Amino acid sequence: MNQWPKTIMIMGGVIFAVGFLMQFIKLGRLPGDIIIKRDNSTFYFPVMTSIIVSVVLSGLLYIIGRFK
Repeated sequence: MNQWPKTIMIMGGVIFAVGFLMQFIKLGRLPGDIIIKRDNSTFYFPVMTSIIVSVVLSGLLYIIGRFK
């Protein structure tokens, strides 16, 4: 059978759950994130936040891969 619909539904649920939790967890604005404020604009590049998310997702996917 085709597993794409189930996979897409699971990915959508995970994205929804992460988006919902991000409202309550203040993951951004960590030390190491680049913030440049000028007169009427702000540039924000989350370097440290990206590294933390990458490490967590890599570990999670590694653990999931070990069970297959």
